[in-house]
Amino acid sequence: MDVEKIKSVYFIGIGGIGMSAIARYFLSQGKAVAGYDRTSTELTERLKQEGAEIHYEEDSELIPACCRIKETTLVVYTPAVPQDHKELVWFCQNGFEIEKRAQILGTITRAANALCVAGTHGKTTTSTMLAHLMAQTATGCNAFLGGIAKNYGSNYLLSKQSEWVVIEADEFDRSFHHLSPYITAVTATDPDHLDIYGTKEAYLESFSYYTSLIRPGGALIIHEESEMKPSLQKGVSLYTYARHHGDFHAENIRIGDGEIIIDYISPLGNIRNINLGVPISINIDNGIAAMAIAQLAGASAEEIKRGMESFRGVDRRFDFHLRTKDKALISDYAHHPAEIRQSALSIRELYKGKHITAVFQPHLYSRTQDFYREFAESLSLFDEVILTDIYPARELPIPGVTSKLIADNLKEGVECTLCHKEEVADIVRKRNDIEILVILGAGNLEDHAIEIKNAMNEIG
Repeated sequence: MDVEKIKSVYFIGIGGIGMSAIARYFLSQGKAVAGYDRTSTELTERLKQEGAEIHYEEDSELIPACCRIKETTLVVYTPAVPQDHKELVWFCQNGFEIEKRAQILGTITRAANALCVAGTHGKTTTSTMLAHLMAQTATGCNAFLGGIAKNYGSNYLLSKQSEWVVIEADEFDRSFHHLSPYITAVTATDPDHLDIYGTKEAYLESFSYYTSLIRPGGALIIHEESEMKPSLQKGVSLYTYARHHGDFHAENIRIGDGEIIIDYISPLGNIRNINLGVPISINIDNGIAAMAIAQLAGASAEEIKRGMESFRGVDRRFDFHLRTKDKALISDYAHHPAEIRQSALSIRELYKGKHITAVFQPHLYSRTQDFYREFAESLSLFDEVILTDIYPARELPIPGVTSKLIADNLKEGVECTLCHKEEVADIVRKRNDIEILVILGAGNLEDHAIEIKNAMNEIG
């Protein structure tokens, strides 16, 4: 469909973090925007305030009149929406133009210079960091992000005059195969989404195909620990990065007094004494990738240095709800074993000698079935673990797959409690020895963060 002919855009699953960014894009273009989601959230309420019409009951009769004209309406849905969704079925039966969210992003990337960040983990923080760096430059940028950037209170940045667009490239359902990157980083390729890919080999092959989509004249920046073999077109430059090695890396790392300061080493010019705005160790790796893309896109040393220092992070990515001399409550979106391991190591580094408790809500039955041993190994880096029920998201239960699979494989000596997410605050309230507590997972346990924070405050 010709974007100029579109008058209305209807989103099935409008409250998703990626979908809401595209909804904001079309609102900025003056289109009528409406949609469905299962529940009201802060994101959907914000979209309604910005002009979107949203309902929460799966009923084709609730689709507004402006979105019932097939010649001028575009329908956007996510792969998480089941094919028998009543509204999706109605649009299909009536011959509407229907596209996946990834197809829309693909169209956007073909019309601009796309700076993309892909990877099993780290992509949300790295892409948000990159968007903030580019926003400091004279050219600015547009951005479609997988999290809420704290600097902007949004997952969407708009710059009508900029040729640059920052995209978080999602590998779920091979969505990133619709993109046309100009410069991209691949942060990690630890196997995930095996319900989609089946095998580790197929997962790596999907990333390899993604790298073949980089435009000639562009560049790939890949983490040195990745097992993926790039498949690059002629004229695409290849760089590596890592914390201590690679074409882009860090030297003279200084951690202390609540700060991390590094020297950034780059074939395009070193930058000394960069202060990380969010001083956790994984942001050394994330920062190197973001700075490398920004440098390749023309950002100056001063713009990069200023942007890194002023970066405030992403909601639910190592987010402090409570931070005093004696205790802390942290929320982290980590939902893959490698992410949980990195989170644990970062917290250990920040709080040496403290008793650290993790509350983990496993995300998806299939992921728990595939990785329960790896989850147990990573969670065993904490002193204590509280495990809640599995967050199902798009899935139906799998017989025999529960959080107990993880609990039974924790290392000896790690205390473990199994409970419902609604019981976590009461468990915390009855304890007086909790010092550092981290909420882990990509589900809805975060909805209880304030209640858990209040419980921690009550215990003195």
